[in-house]
Amino acid sequence: MLKGLVQKFVPKAEKQQVKRHKPTIIPRAEHGISRKDISSNALKVLYRLHQAGYETYLVGGCVRDLLLGRKPKDFDVATSARPEEVRRLFKNCMLIGRRFRLAHIMFGKEIIEVATFRTHHQNASSQQAHTSEGMIIRDNVFGEIEDDALRRDFTINALYYNIADFSVVDFLGGMKDIGARCLRIIGDPLLRYQEDPVRLIRVIRFAGKLRLNISPETEAPIIELSNLLQQVSPARLYLEVLKFFQEGATAETLKLLQKYHLLKQLFPQTAAMLNQPGTNLFIHNALINTDQRLKEGKTISPAFLFTVFMWPAIIHEINKIPSDSLHYGMIDSIIQDVIQTQKKHLDIPRRLLVIVREICMLQYRFAQRRGKQPYRLLEHPRFRAAYDLLLLRAESNEPIHEISDWWVKFYSGDTAQREKLLKQLNKEKS
Repeated sequence: MLKGLVQKFVPKAEKQQVKRHKPTIIPRAEHGISRKDISSNALKVLYRLHQAGYETYLVGGCVRDLLLGRKPKDFDVATSARPEEVRRLFKNCMLIGRRFRLAHIMFGKEIIEVATFRTHHQNASSQQAHTSEGMIIRDNVFGEIEDDALRRDFTINALYYNIADFSVVDFLGGMKDIGARCLRIIGDPLLRYQEDPVRLIRVIRFAGKLRLNISPETEAPIIELSNLLQQVSPARLYLEVLKFFQEGATAETLKLLQKYHLLKQLFPQTAAMLNQPGTNLFIHNALINTDQRLKEGKTISPAFLFTVFMWPAIIHEINKIPSDSLHYGMIDSIIQDVIQTQKKHLDIPRRLLVIVREICMLQYRFAQRRGKQPYRLLEHPRFRAAYDLLLLRAESNEPIHEISDWWVKFYSGDTAQREKLLKQLNKEKS
């Protein structure tokens, strides 16, 4: 049914050539981008390419963020220079990529990515490779700056800062959309989502983290085409989820993923559990805490967040078993089953899944408080992550308040207080 829907609309989309317009040039006095807000290393790259006679621009997310008053995480450059020409100009340059050759210019930990102008997919279909469903798998076709703008994903990401005169070049109305805080896909949405279904997630990520409104034509096909994500490799989807975790708007983005039926493509077990009491509160609390940590400049743990998303399915399966029948091996088996099911959808690295398993298994050990066991648990390398999960569970109304309250006192107490807690516990159990 989905394939038929895409085939029904795609021929129409392919006939619609994106209209070419003379670009709007916004002079320095009429936009808010200042060179003092641009990385000094990015400026070095821009100036050297410009002085060598190549067209050279800052492009994409960094221009968008500067215009929105945000601090860019990185700076990308678009140029008429071919990758080999870029490499000749910079000794600290490395060429990467097969789908499209990119130049990475290294300045210590900072990498300035330089891409040659690409042509639009519609103008290069004979030179590209597609899957049978139309998804692009090779995109190594050079073009002009206007071609490069037309093949970008959203209008707000197709703005170019010209180092030659410090103007902003706008081919597609991106400046207007910036002012309206509108997220609009370039070209026919059906065709663009079919070319690369990851754009379905990118729409949600950008709308969530930048607090943008999705334009009606961009929004309309999302739910109906959500199953296209099944064509995308679990490795690519994992990378998209990592970005979602690290952008400081996880709570808002989760709401949008749910609204547009995309969460079930990424975390199907979690999506199936969201109607269970406490699950929404549990995940919401975890994501609010994550966003606050990022706001304060603190680090976050992807392994902990993957644990959060898998825990509702784990505890659901555990609760099916009578408590007097539960044992360590059974719990471990349940955790491993949930992890393996999740891995089919996101190619989460094994090193992270090991941590997920340890955090989950420690939840069982929190109830084992005899003798020296609590002290040994405090020394476990995953204790703090497991402790945070325990508190989240209690806040979400799992019936574990006695255990969580005890551990709060034990963790924060001194030796005398801890010994007193252990003695009281032993008296209660004797």
